[in-house]
Amino acid sequence: MNPEVLTAVAAVRSRLDPVRRAGRTIGLVPTMGALHAGHGELISQARREVDCVVVSVFVNAPQFDRPDDYRSYLINLQEDVAFCAARGADLVFAPPLEEMYPQPQRTFVEVADLSDHLCGRFRPGHFRAVATVVAKLFGIVAPDRAYFGEKDAQQLAVIETMVTELNFPLRVVPVPIVREADGLALSSRNRRLRPEERRAAPVLYRALQSAQERIRSGCHSAPEALRPARQLLDACPLARVEYLEVVDAATMAPVARIAGPLRIAAAVWFGATRLIDNLYLAP
Repeated sequence: MNPEVLTAVAAVRSRLDPVRRAGRTIGLVPTMGALHAGHGELISQARREVDCVVVSVFVNAPQFDRPDDYRSYLINLQEDVAFCAARGADLVFAPPLEEMYPQPQRTFVEVADLSDHLCGRFRPGHFRAVATVVAKLFGIVAPDRAYFGEKDAQQLAVIETMVTELNFPLRVVPVPIVREADGLALSSRNRRLRPEERRAAPVLYRALQSAQERIRSGCHSAPEALRPARQLLDACPLARVEYLEVVDAATMAPVARIAGPLRIAAAVWFGATRLIDNLYLAP
C-alpha cells in the first residue's frame, strides 16, 4: 500500500491528530530524499517500533554552504515514495521550500560548542540550519520517536542535545551506519562519484579502521593513532582530506589523549564530492 503524500503543514497536522488522539505512537524519519538502503534501515526500524511512520522528504536549502551543491542535489519524489512504500511508511511529507519557509526566517536554533568542530568548522551555519529545520519538523509532526543515522554523527549529537535542552517530548533513536560490501558508508552523494572515484572511495573506511586498530592495540595518543590513517589517505591521489580527527563522542571536540568513548571522524573529497564517515570506539 502506498503511503499518503502530503505537502502542506496543516494537512500533516490534520492527518496525524486522530492518530495521536487514539494513543498510537508516531515515528519521524527526516530525509532530504534520494533515498538509499541507509534510509531504508531508518524506516524499517521505525516500522518495528511505532504505529505510524512519517518520512519527510525536504531538501533544506539553508544548510547548503555552496549554491551549486544545492542545485545539484536532485531527488525523484516518485522513486522516493515507492521506496517508502516498500518499507511500510504510512505518510510522506514532501513540502516545497516556500511551505517550510513562507517568509524570511528570523528564528533559529543553534547548539553552541558541538557545532564548532569537524564539519561545523568548514561549513559555518550548517548545523544552525539543520537544527532549525529539524525543530520545525518536530513541531509539525510531533513524533514520539525520531530516527537519525550515525553516519552523520555530529548532526546526531546536535539533535540529541537540542532535544534534551529544549525539552522536546520525544526520543532520538540512533541507527548504525549501513555500508557497501567494500566498506563505503551509504550516502546519496555516492552516486555523484565518477567510476574511478568510487573505486578509490573505500580508502576512507580503511583509514578509519587503521586508526581504530592502533587504539585497540593500546595507543593512547590521538596523533599517533591517526598516523597510518593519514598515510593511507595521502597515498590515494584522488583523495583530499578536509579533516581527520579523534573526537570525544559526546562533545565532538578533538582530543589529544585517548580516554573514554570517542569517534574517529573524517571528511574527504573525491573530486567534487565530499564524503564523511566515522567509527565509534569505547576504549
